[in-house]
Amino acid sequence: MASFYDRIGENRRNSYILMGAVFALVFATLYVFCWLFFGESEIGFFISLPIAIIYIAVTYYFSDSIVLAVAGAQEANKQEHTYLINTVENIAIAAGIPAPKVYVIPDPALNAFAVGKSPDKASVAFTSGLVEKLDRAQLEGVVAHEISHIKNLDSRMATIVAVMVGLIALLSDLGLRSMFLSRGGSGGRDRNGGIMVLVGLLLMVLAPIVTYAIRLMLSRQREYRADATAAQLTRYPEGLASALEKISKEGSVVQHASDATASLYIASPLSFSGFISTHPPIEDRIKRLREM
Repeated sequence: MASFYDRIGENRRNSYILMGAVFALVFATLYVFCWLFFGESEIGFFISLPIAIIYIAVTYYFSDSIVLAVAGAQEANKQEHTYLINTVENIAIAAGIPAPKVYVIPDPALNAFAVGKSPDKASVAFTSGLVEKLDRAQLEGVVAHEISHIKNLDSRMATIVAVMVGLIALLSDLGLRSMFLSRGGSGGRDRNGGIMVLVGLLLMVLAPIVTYAIRLMLSRQREYRADATAAQLTRYPEGLASALEKISKEGSVVQHASDATASLYIASPLSFSGFISTHPPIEDRIKRLREM
């Protein structure tokens, strides 16, 4: 029987490996992009790298407010959501982090997510349907799951990966356009011939696909780790397990969710699932929790 610590350690290692793969793909895509536009000259790399860093910094800095606004989240009312706010504060104390801001999304679906670049600047959001339909033990399990994402810095990791995926998609699109609409990097092409062009083309086509697949795997590892940490915080794995069962039966599809924000939720907020889902099967998560 796996312990809390075994699950957390295993998922943390897998997450680091996947993050390393994402950064390697970013570097490779940026290198090929520079070669296509500037040939073998190093000036292309030194021009593109600061632009990429600025893109990452700006997107990363505003990510929290963007996600909350897109979801239609509203700050929780202390009179109306007293128990929810108290539960978040108590679980945060148990986790040893500052209490995050609490938001409620007016949606009948059962779902929740956490955002935040650091534990002292984090927020958690819960749909009104989840707050209304879960009992106390189940709600505590979900709150602990979202607090675990903040404690484990999963929210920061998810934001970084989302930004990286966007950057790779942007570079790949520009690179492909340069190859088909112009002779971008003609000097490099003359010296390196068709082989380098073929390698660049393959990378530009495959990089976004591979990165998206890594993003899915990373998201699944984050969910497993948050489940295990939540069970550790509450010392009652059944609370979260039964909450996931109810979420599965009642429905988790959120009206204003998108592919860009789907991985942040406790359960897939989109109408499709399966291999391309950002979340592992709920049945598997429930089984793991009940084995602890």
